[in-house]
Amino acid sequence: MRYLMLVCVDPSLEADATPEETDAWVESAGSARLDGNALRSPREAVTVRVRRSERLDTDGPFAETKEFVAGFDILECESREEALEIAAAHPVARFGAIEVREFWED
Repeated sequence: MRYLMLVCVDPSLEADATPEETDAWVESAGSARLDGNALRSPREAVTVRVRRSERLDTDGPFAETKEFVAGFDILECESREEALEIAAAHPVARFGAIEVREFWED
């Protein structure tokens, strides 16, 4: 089963994961981690909506929240529990949040 991990952080917190911690997590996830990357700041986001056939672009994130998605990882795991264990080991889980969602299978 494939899972998406959304790595969420609160920029008001002073905590941050070091590159060494993240590299160690990537190594420990091994072949279960298929892909992943950090994302640019929400200030650089554009939210797109279509209303009455007109595209509306809004600079910035979709919602005004403290937390934002800072990165993502795609996992291939035998079970949901395995995906949750890998997510719990991510260094950001100590001060942020890791949202885990299973991909919709066709």
